[in-house]
Amino acid sequence: MINWKVKEQGFCPDQMINNGNKFLIGNGYMGVRGTLEEFRKEELVAINLAGIYDRAGEGWREPLNAPNGLYTLLKVDGEVYSLPGAAPKEHCIGLDYRRALFSRKTTWKSPRGNVTIQAERFASLEEPHLLAMKYCILTDFHADVELITGIDADVWDINGPHYDAFSFHEEAGRLIAVGTTHESRDQVCVAEGCQTNFISEHKLHIDDRSIMRRMSFVTDAARSFEVTKWIAVYTSKDSDDFEQQAIRLVNDHMKSGYEASRCAHIRKWEEKWAVSEVMIEGDDEAMEALNYSLYHLHSIAPRHSDSLSIAARGLSGQTYKGAVFWDTEMFMLDFFLYTEPEVARTLLRYRIDTLEGAKNKARSYGCEGAFYAWESQEGGYDACSDYNVTDVFTGRPMRTYFKDKQIHISSAVVYGIIKYIDYTGDYSILLEGGAETIIECAKFYYSLLLKKVNKNCYELHDVIGPDEYHERVNNNGYTNRMAKYTFDQAVWVLDKLCELQEDVSERICAMYEREKLKQQFEDASQKLYIPQPDEKGIIEQFDGYKTLEDVSVETVKARLLNEKEYWGGAYGVATHTQIIKQADVAAWLALFPTDFSKDILLANWHYYEPKTEHGSSLSACMYALLACKCDMPDRAYPFFIKSASADLTGHGKQWAGLIYIGGTHPAAAGGAYMTAINGFGGLHFKDGELKVKPQLPPTWKKLRFKIRHRGVLYQIDETHDDMLIKKCEG
Repeated sequence: MINWKVKEQGFCPDQMINNGNKFLIGNGYMGVRGTLEEFRKEELVAINLAGIYDRAGEGWREPLNAPNGLYTLLKVDGEVYSLPGAAPKEHCIGLDYRRALFSRKTTWKSPRGNVTIQAERFASLEEPHLLAMKYCILTDFHADVELITGIDADVWDINGPHYDAFSFHEEAGRLIAVGTTHESRDQVCVAEGCQTNFISEHKLHIDDRSIMRRMSFVTDAARSFEVTKWIAVYTSKDSDDFEQQAIRLVNDHMKSGYEASRCAHIRKWEEKWAVSEVMIEGDDEAMEALNYSLYHLHSIAPRHSDSLSIAARGLSGQTYKGAVFWDTEMFMLDFFLYTEPEVARTLLRYRIDTLEGAKNKARSYGCEGAFYAWESQEGGYDACSDYNVTDVFTGRPMRTYFKDKQIHISSAVVYGIIKYIDYTGDYSILLEGGAETIIECAKFYYSLLLKKVNKNCYELHDVIGPDEYHERVNNNGYTNRMAKYTFDQAVWVLDKLCELQEDVSERICAMYEREKLKQQFEDASQKLYIPQPDEKGIIEQFDGYKTLEDVSVETVKARLLNEKEYWGGAYGVATHTQIIKQADVAAWLALFPTDFSKDILLANWHYYEPKTEHGSSLSACMYALLACKCDMPDRAYPFFIKSASADLTGHGKQWAGLIYIGGTHPAAAGGAYMTAINGFGGLHFKDGELKVKPQLPPTWKKLRFKIRHRGVLYQIDETHDDMLIKKCEG
């Protein structure tokens, strides 16, 4: 059985950064790293906010971390008791990931006895702007205590500082901090309210980076001294009267009490688990890892918005600039489609609403249509730098071409929209900008087609496929196949608009020369070069791939002179070899398994997997899915576990050159879910009907999950020999 708890006993300074990710709590509006109450920016404390960004100087534009209203520091008999400064007698942190409750318990041995802190906190799923915490002090002697608690605005930034100024004040016992950003003059407000079960001397201290209460009191040996805090976070993007809203939210929850807020939060989580929990009989390790992964996806779902997506590192900090990658559509979308289709719609609305930014980017490259941002921020702004990696030997930025050449990003947007329509049967998204988005993405690929005078096919040159170690290649198989898919879907959309008989359909059709475009896209789809298997069944990843040095991953790794060295780019150790970063041809075949026979799929799995470094957390799940398509659930299993455990183990890559890229891995979490449900569970859809074809790993006795399909909730039970699909509601 699953116990829904992650714990770490003892204090290890080396684990502080990983623990920030592993013990993260969040509610889609904000993510709170699993750091301790006394930690400051040096320990990478962050309350990371969704969808609001700032650029300071020449640094990378990145999301904002809010001032920390959880900050609390304990002094006993004049001595500070905090980590990492004072070594504890005992220490434990925990995450109840069924109820999204973070907890800690720490005991120190003082000259006069034991001093213990117990704390619990949550980011309310019922009210996305709210954080709540209960902090308890216990001593086995009469201790003179000073407790310092309030709002610490000296926040951690990777490329900051992002606040030009702060204002602090107290209003009717509530502490308020408002920061003004450098670039857009956005404002972030944190309001804090505090209640205690004891009487203390109370002093207020304000400096240029904090507003703090200093509470002094004497403990009794047999009593818990409790401080309860409510923290509200609002920004000027949320409301014009953001400060008053923050104060009202704190006041309302202080009236109702901590337990009421906690219970409302837990009820919301139980609603989510009632649909999304996955049961695996016979493999508790897999069941815990998978549901822990789903916890992280729930924690970053933007339920507070109707048009917002999920960053590649979720809400675990400013890594990857808080930008939205192809990860969302290709790896996370299935989970939300199956459990909360309205969240999936929100993710896709973000892409539709940033179409103008994608068209602007295409124009900047002399192209037509929509070229979506590789690292998307507000309005579709591409935050990707021309120099995305730093050379570890010279300290100089290295020119990379992620932003310019990863053209497969636009096809990912199309793939997501079509998958949503196919799954939900909701065509209204086409009339709300989805049709234009698909057509403009097809126009983009059409404007890139090349034709050699001695050939009767179109080609796509100078691209980067999912394997980022090989830049500026021609005819990457994955990219070409996804472009063909985009042309096909654009043709379908042009036909579908005529069927819908809506005023909006007529307007969209009037925008385009429908028949001309349809002929162009049909011609492009038919004539676009798609690499074919050779005599051994192997599909060449890109033109000339097989001429590169054929060596092992271990051989290439041995050539590194520095463990943080980047493997790709102009001088990378993998660039001139057949070693690839992540699933590329394998991703193509996992997405389109009917393109070739099962023998071809299997041959390519065996050929490419040993050549894959798996330098991205996106890689393992694609090999797992392809293994399932090849009827190899036993070979898929270790890749599934790797994806599901990415944030439990903390073994993912932490550096790309000198750039810190640590954080949570929501794409790996989504990939683990796809492997469990679509791979092992064999879930698929034929003519709009739900079908399953179980192929469970050998140790699994039973797989049970629920999905929402076209407004109906189903429960699916599978064993090696049987299956049952049961309707749970009308």
